[in-house]
Amino acid sequence: MTRLAQTEGLTDIQREILSTVRDFVDKEIIPVATELEHRDEYPTKIVEGLKELGVFGLMIPEEYGGLGESLLSYALTVEEIARGWMSVSGIINTHFIVAYMLKQHGTQEQKDYFLPKMAAGEIRGAFSMSEPALGSDVSAISSKGVREGDEYVLNGQKMWLTNGGTSTLVAVLCRTDEGHPEGTAPHKSMTTFLVEKEAGFGEVRPGLTIPGKIDKMGYKGVDTTELIMDGLRIPADRVLGGETGRGFYHMMDGVEVGRVNVAARGCGVAQRAFELGVSYAQQRHTFGKPIAQHQAIQFKLAEMATKVEAAHAMMVNAARKKDSGQRNDLEAGMAKYLASEYCKEVVEDAFRIHGGYGFSKEYEIERLYREAPMLLIGEGTAEIQKMIIGRRLLEEYRIQG
Repeated sequence: MTRLAQTEGLTDIQREILSTVRDFVDKEIIPVATELEHRDEYPTKIVEGLKELGVFGLMIPEEYGGLGESLLSYALTVEEIARGWMSVSGIINTHFIVAYMLKQHGTQEQKDYFLPKMAAGEIRGAFSMSEPALGSDVSAISSKGVREGDEYVLNGQKMWLTNGGTSTLVAVLCRTDEGHPEGTAPHKSMTTFLVEKEAGFGEVRPGLTIPGKIDKMGYKGVDTTELIMDGLRIPADRVLGGETGRGFYHMMDGVEVGRVNVAARGCGVAQRAFELGVSYAQQRHTFGKPIAQHQAIQFKLAEMATKVEAAHAMMVNAARKKDSGQRNDLEAGMAKYLASEYCKEVVEDAFRIHGGYGFSKEYEIERLYREAPMLLIGEGTAEIQKMIIGRRLLEEYRIQG
């Protein structure tokens, strides 16, 4: 293990899980990640390996065939995977969020049906809030679910669906107006539907189309897609929790977990960038000595290491707060904001240390340089995090009287 980003107070099981995952990342992910990323190829072999390790069931309770581990274990696992290739952590993240939402809010029948298959990786999850026209404004969604007998008919278009093609279960947020009088706040008339589908692209079940992969600057390999619902019929027993109007709360609970995940990804990518930078600085010579011996480079390395350490500490704190049963939206927002910003800065410093070679596709840092910006916008932009943080601080520090 490296000196940076250590976590105190872990159990023997947590240490064993992390050691196993790190070993897998070093042997199975890092050697092939850049080549697969440049080809925008889905990492099938890596995903199968993670299935065998039991990673897909990490946070699913033991009674459903999972490992029953904490959010902290999950976050530290994601940090290790993102250190190898951030796209793989995205495949895991969407799955975990849906499993977490089912565990926390699903009916007993929904948990009994989905969670054992999700723990085994047989069913793979994705979740869908965003739409083409709304960005961060979730309350403005226009996708709609209308009840017809024992079914709901869903219509609308969703955007930025990570795992959209390879997933077989999508938690989709739609507006449902039944039982909600005129003038009801928008967030109180939303419902999460559990939509089962075939893996792949095109019409993956009647009324549901996944058009194809969105071509992206970075974060390749994992499939990011749209989702189009046109008369999609869903049984009423596939409303998450069996009750309409609770979807916004379900999704926000899931996103708190997701924000800890994005913070963990930022930590992992920043750690890898630091490793690459500190290694290259000792190999590259200028003016008769390794560039690591130039004070300018030492200052950069000092700043990078401090940022890696600070981001890791905040991410761990946010995960532990959620695990303790406390509200963690402030800590998750702060961790996500800091880790994503610091990740971008650490990656850029490593890129500068590499000089002209950083611009070459031969070097791993070129891939990280294109991946880091996604963390600034995923699971809510930096600006949204600051808004959440600001509002929560005003709640906590409200002047009395």
